[in-house]
Amino acid sequence: MKNKRQKARQERQKMWNSLSALHAHLIQLSETILNPLSQIPYTPPEGTPISPKSTLESLLSIKNSNPNPNNNAITETQLFNSIKDFTLACALLSSSQSSTHELLSWIPKNLAIEANSAFNELSNAYAESDLGARNERRISELLGVMSGGDGDGDGLVNEEKRLVIELMPEVLPLLKDGIKESSIDKSADGDEISAASARAPVGSAIVAAYQFGWFVTQVDYPHLGKLCNLVIPCALTALDHWSPQVKGQGMISFTHLAKNVNAAELSRYEDVILDACCQNIASDDETWCHVVEMSVLLVTCIQRSDPRSPWFEKMLNEMLGHLERQPRNKDRRVAWLKFVEPLLHGIGLVLVAHFSRIFPLFFKWLHADDDETVLLVLKRVHTVMRLTWIRNTPYLER
Repeated sequence: MKNKRQKARQERQKMWNSLSALHAHLIQLSETILNPLSQIPYTPPEGTPISPKSTLESLLSIKNSNPNPNNNAITETQLFNSIKDFTLACALLSSSQSSTHELLSWIPKNLAIEANSAFNELSNAYAESDLGARNERRISELLGVMSGGDGDGDGLVNEEKRLVIELMPEVLPLLKDGIKESSIDKSADGDEISAASARAPVGSAIVAAYQFGWFVTQVDYPHLGKLCNLVIPCALTALDHWSPQVKGQGMISFTHLAKNVNAAELSRYEDVILDACCQNIASDDETWCHVVEMSVLLVTCIQRSDPRSPWFEKMLNEMLGHLERQPRNKDRRVAWLKFVEPLLHGIGLVLVAHFSRIFPLFFKWLHADDDETVLLVLKRVHTVMRLTWIRNTPYLER
């Protein structure tokens, strides 16, 4: 009995030593980001109650993260929470480079690169630690595969993806709630956006949306499909938000999903997703290119086997309606011409029913004063001709 107790004490000591070593490494990595971050001058925009810099400093302040009051040894739960906070900070720093919003545009590129490097180093250290070994079951339960390998089509999960996937069940529900706090309450009267902003600052939703987008885009085929039940509810919440910045991250996340999952994995949500696409086609110029790419990829992925699906017609009619109202808007027509090709292939011969709307736009755009539009129109005309072989129509001579 005495030997068993002694062995148990030794095992606990070994575990604490391993946790302490990983914790010390995490503190060191956080300081490599926190020190240069603290030297960046930043004042939040006037009237903005949220400071992303303060948020980052809070997430990176690992040193005093809930020490055990009895023996000063950190527990597994405390360490995992510190890893989660550190990863959220890295996600915000890394994703800031794709944003022009004033809340994130102050973050320099070199700090984002440092964050990426620190996260990769932590991922490798975590995978080699006792904590990582004990938590490996999480990956098996989520994906049905073991970690290891290079993550390049071998069915295994590399270290960086493994830590992201492990954190997703903890992080995504929190980010979803953060986005939803400032969403419009459709049952409220009056100025809906002002009411939503009064409940929670929209800056919090923007920060959460960029963190969410980073998490989603770190995982790809074949693993992302197993995470749809976590990712899709959060992405739909982002699409439903009134802020173009938040919507944009939802669209980018859905675009990544469409490129890395199959129709069967989206089937549970297919009508909700496609309806959200149609609802968002009437979007700002800022997000138009994202909504077109997202909608085209999703409808062709989900409805690939049914060219007569009503979703194809609804999606195309929505897009054509907005283009007809703004035919001279260069950004809109270029984005549509650039991304619409898979939709045309999905509809196929049924495109004949839409000639009366498509060709007047094509002919108008052929006289545009920019070469990009003209070249794209010629390519799309060629596609339509190949798909429909229009030998006897009033548009052939023109």
